[in-house]
Amino acid sequence: MTVCEAVYSLCQRGTATTVNAIAHEVGIDQSGASRLIKSAKSAGYLAMAASPSDGRQREASLTPAGLSMLEQAHRWQEDVFAQLTTTWNDKRRRDFYAAMRELMDSSYTMDT
Repeated sequence: MTVCEAVYSLCQRGTATTVNAIAHEVGIDQSGASRLIKSAKSAGYLAMAASPSDGRQREASLTPAGLSMLEQAHRWQEDVFAQLTTTWNDKRRRDFYAAMRELMDSSYTMDT
């Protein structure tokens, strides 16, 4: 689920996983993010709790089921990448990965 990936990514960057932050990460409005969060919570992938820094806000976190689902999705993505790049050598794969990582890191600094 996209919302779980957003929560994971925000956590990796040390950003609070508020509804607004998730909405921004996914590129949708707050009400859409709220619906996605509710759905992921109902599926058992996310939990919501008061923010440790501001009790008025709520933050999402991945449940063990959510983390397991993401780990499986990431493994599948890596398997597909390996299949698509069977003719590439290891250096070409590493270079591509590094370039994509650089693009992703740069995208986090953009204010959209």
